[in-house]
Amino acid sequence: MTLSQQIIWGSFYLGICFLIEIMLLTWCVLVIRKLVANWETRSTILATAGPISVALMFIVLTHTVQVWIWAIVWVWGDVLPDWNSALYFSLVTFTTLGYGDIVLGEGLRIFGAFASVTGLLSFGLSTAFLVALMTRVFEERFLN
Repeated sequence: MTLSQQIIWGSFYLGICFLIEIMLLTWCVLVIRKLVANWETRSTILATAGPISVALMFIVLTHTVQVWIWAIVWVWGDVLPDWNSALYFSLVTFTTLGYGDIVLGEGLRIFGAFASVTGLLSFGLSTAFLVALMTRVFEERFLN
């Protein structure tokens, strides 16, 4: 892959991952809004822990989907030989752990770095979402 192709395709898959994350986090907010009314009548602990737990489940789902997207790219592009290697490489790269036991060839290094950038930005967005949610939940429960 040429440098420009790596940048274009890397940006494309990064964009797909962010679109999915935004959609799932938006769906998360809608689910939490529906559940909160029911939780408020039951207990303060459930009304506090419930939204945070649901958000964490959505965040784990979001990150898992993104790791799978990158694994699909590695397998369908004949970059890695099997699903085990592709998932492992995708997860290690997405989390920026980068063991280095599986590496991409010179023609895919920039493209592979986009998986790391996706993970960095995804963790940042998820963290910001969770902090905003927790701030709102704790303000409503304990400061009003």
